[in-house]
Amino acid sequence: MHILSHEEKTFLLDAIRNVEDFPKQGIIFKDITTLLGNEKAFSLLMDHLTLRYENVPLDYIAGIESRGFIFGAALAARLKTRFVPIRKPGKLPYTTISEKYSLEYGVDEVAIHIDAFSSVGKPKPKVLLIDDLIATGGTATAAVNLINKSGAQCIEACFIINLTFLQGDLDIKKATPVYSVLEVN
Repeated sequence: MHILSHEEKTFLLDAIRNVEDFPKQGIIFKDITTLLGNEKAFSLLMDHLTLRYENVPLDYIAGIESRGFIFGAALAARLKTRFVPIRKPGKLPYTTISEKYSLEYGVDEVAIHIDAFSSVGKPKPKVLLIDDLIATGGTATAAVNLINKSGAQCIEACFIINLTFLQGDLDIKKATPVYSVLEVN
């Protein structure tokens, strides 16, 4: 597996803007739009992900709304495989299946088309889940459960940034392996 050097990880972290007190007081938001706007950083990241997954037998890449779409679709194009969006309810135009998950105050939900993983015509298609960041892990855990509930198999969950101090990856690791390009303590 391809491993980034310390210098490469630092370069990528430096390409991500920190926005203090967003979306609320005390939060330091990791804004990946600056990484996307840096052609060298984005190319380095996508080259790394391509090398990591180019020899992994994948049938699909699934990206979580909305930043997971960016990385997932770009990686799917590079690997010449299929992309499936995982969205909030009411955003997909065809029949969907969904998975609910708990928030600090309430419940949210993610959904996919009922036939999202059927185009390869084989049982248990292999899916890589990707998103920009893992914090508490609720959305990603629900996405892994949704992929598996649909009859596919989530073989790994990949995140550009893991906020390790929140330990959101622990629940996900119960269902699938987790890979984080960058870790923030």
